[in-house]
Amino acid sequence: MKSAEIPLAPVSHNELQAMAYTDPLTGLGNRYRMRDRARVLSVERASDPAPFTIGIANLDSFKPINDLFGVEAGDEILCQVAHRLKACIPDGATVTRHDGDEFAFVLPLVFERVGAEKFGQMIREVLSAPYDLGDRNVRLSASFGFAIYPFAGEEFEDLLKSAETALYRSKRRGRGQITVYSKEIAQEMKRATQLEQALRNAIISNAIDVHFQPIVSLANNLIVGFEALARWNDADLGFVSPAVFVPLAEERGFIDALSETLLRKAAEAALSWPRELFLSFNLSSAQLMDPGTSSSILAILGRVGLDPHRLELEITETAVMSSADTAHRIIADLRAAGVRISLDDFGTGQSSLGRLRDFIFDKVKIDRAFVSRINSDRASEHIIKAILAMCEGLDLQVVAEGIEDYAEAAALRSLGCAMGQGYYYGKPADSVATLRYLHENYFELAGERENA
Repeated sequence: MKSAEIPLAPVSHNELQAMAYTDPLTGLGNRYRMRDRARVLSVERASDPAPFTIGIANLDSFKPINDLFGVEAGDEILCQVAHRLKACIPDGATVTRHDGDEFAFVLPLVFERVGAEKFGQMIREVLSAPYDLGDRNVRLSASFGFAIYPFAGEEFEDLLKSAETALYRSKRRGRGQITVYSKEIAQEMKRATQLEQALRNAIISNAIDVHFQPIVSLANNLIVGFEALARWNDADLGFVSPAVFVPLAEERGFIDALSETLLRKAAEAALSWPRELFLSFNLSSAQLMDPGTSSSILAILGRVGLDPHRLELEITETAVMSSADTAHRIIADLRAAGVRISLDDFGTGQSSLGRLRDFIFDKVKIDRAFVSRINSDRASEHIIKAILAMCEGLDLQVVAEGIEDYAEAAALRSLGCAMGQGYYYGKPADSVATLRYLHENYFELAGERENA
């Protein structure tokens, strides 16, 4: 005998509409509710276009937290964010979950830039308080983009695009930034997009070059290795600084393609050097968040034929902190294959001593900010002394960066610093000039020492 089936109650049109306009996780409205609210406001104000503002808030570095603590913890944080936002938005305003880790606002009573910035500052403060995950607390920051009707667009789609442009500029400037759309910002973002396209084309056409700066033993001035540095000379743009195009590749998500091209070129060049010289190569923070980084690097070395023991990877404290667990696994895998790891710009980031305790490094690079003042500032001299003493106790090698003249080199040598690099020893040069430099400064000196 069949069991009696309980008929489902019919869902009304209003209930279906409410479901279609509601984010199921947080209970906030979704993109459709935001769109309709903005459109209603624009229709109401069409005859007398009084301004109103829409905004988007993006949680900074939410993905690493999601990866570290799990999706359920990430969902819990999003629900806590939604609760805080509902509790603090002004009367008449609307808050919605825009997409993933983004939330959006429609602000009928915010008419100009200063008001939008003040609202962003208030929300930023609200979201910066710790989030409770039971056995742990986590902190987040948020970045904001605002667009004001009708100056940033009269149609919703144009207004939203302007807010997204402003948000993107905030993300480019770092964490916790607030940007209100303007024509000047639109032009700035347009130039960034043009630069991005040119860079993508340069990578595809193999137009990004690698230059090499010598690293020397301070005791005898003999070259011990070279640091690989990216260089880009565009036919239309001219010389583009790596301080501009490397962060751009990170932001737009193609740093892997750029880095793989550079490492391949650098490794191929290193094959023509004496085998005892090492190649130093910089890893970005984005690569230390990608679990596939170690296998990708080792695969490139295998294809080129460069011994992993000749490669030294430079990472910064900030990069390590972005996703510590993933970075730890990448470093362990690379060191197991023979690759050495160097902590770059030591002393300029956060939790320097904690990084040395938690991670296994082979070398520390003293930042040029200290080296440049070694003979003029006693504090810098004592900091360098302390770093050298600490690294000796931890059995870490040390390289001083940015050595510009003989006096700096002599001071570092007298303090017991083993290695250095900087314009005093040689400017970055392409692979052909580097080979010529080796013939002039390595083979002859090495031969003289053997005959001595």
